[in-house]
Amino acid sequence: MPDPSYSLRPMTAADLVLLAEWLRGPEHIRWWGDPAEWLASKTEDLDEPLMDLRIAYFGADPIGYLQSYPVHAWSEGAPNLVDQPPGSMAIDCFVAPQIIGQGHGSAMVRLYALSLLANGAPAVLIDPDPSNERAVRAYRRAGFRDLGLRPDGEGDMTLVMRFDPASRPTDIDMAARGNAPSGGPPERRP
Repeated sequence: MPDPSYSLRPMTAADLVLLAEWLRGPEHIRWWGDPAEWLASKTEDLDEPLMDLRIAYFGADPIGYLQSYPVHAWSEGAPNLVDQPPGSMAIDCFVAPQIIGQGHGSAMVRLYALSLLANGAPAVLIDPDPSNERAVRAYRRAGFRDLGLRPDGEGDMTLVMRFDPASRPTDIDMAARGNAPSGGPPERRP
């Protein structure tokens, strides 16, 4: 059962200011590129009915961004995912810079993946850059399992991962509990 401290709500145009702030950091620029270009694409995606854009919260604090889309809707951009069943959904996400490394990313992506399955998706996938080790670890903690390395539509190698709701090597809900995003350094547990 997901931790009740986490919630998701639909993204609105008003959230673009918050996302712009989050995307200014070097970690986000490294993986997401030019913030202005990314924000322009999200402005367009707000009007795209196949895109689901969400803001994740821990309590009352916004902690991350998530989006999903049907993997077969834009197969030319995601040839690494087209072997999945019809109706499968792909996720992209990131967390606010001030909470990187605290376990919240695993919790929010798990919550989102569970909601997509509950709404009828036969499979939920994510395809990080395999060199983004922090993200890969977070997705594995959330319950994603490696399917393999595959090139995306631009020819960049991705690690395709599929969500397995029964797989949970660590208790991410407990790991994130007590690590309020606006607080000090994360509590370290043995």
